[in-house]
Amino acid sequence: MKSNFTELPLAKAFRLIEPGPVVLVTTAHHGQPNVMTMSWHMLVDFTPQIACAIGSWDYTYEILRAAKECVLAIPTVDLAGKTVDIGNCSGRDLNKFKQFHLTPMPAEHVGAPLIRECLANLECRVVDTIPKYDLFIVECVKAWIDLKRKERRTFHANGNGTFVVDGRTLDLKKKMVKWPGHTVD
Repeated sequence: MKSNFTELPLAKAFRLIEPGPVVLVTTAHHGQPNVMTMSWHMLVDFTPQIACAIGSWDYTYEILRAAKECVLAIPTVDLAGKTVDIGNCSGRDLNKFKQFHLTPMPAEHVGAPLIRECLANLECRVVDTIPKYDLFIVECVKAWIDLKRKERRTFHANGNGTFVVDGRTLDLKKKMVKWPGHTVD
């Protein structure tokens, strides 16, 4: 019997499991704010700790290694074009906050700024690094959300400049119970 499956190149397999939304990472160097776009991250535990893949060639990598703190700002779909543009240039060459008309706001626990235009901002400190994979493990020390913001849909990178926008929410809370006599794996 012939299968319905077609071989997928391994280099594209990540597109099937990329879990989180595209985020903006802010840092500060000598009081100057910087921002970059990042889509390679994952939740490590519920404190929350988040693993962030930031290439050693990125300006943010240098700042984050030195400062050991950042903000993960979560843009919504109305900021998608601007978010992609932010990822296509370097903070070494220009002030991205000015260039892209973003409003930096002081954070409470880190020197990196919050972004007013984003739905949410997570103040984070680096708790570990895995240099072989350009990974920073950051722990969230304060979280902020704009509950008055009407646009709340985030977007997720599929690779090659394509994105998926969050849509309808499924409410399956009633099913979130342990079955009698069974353990949860």
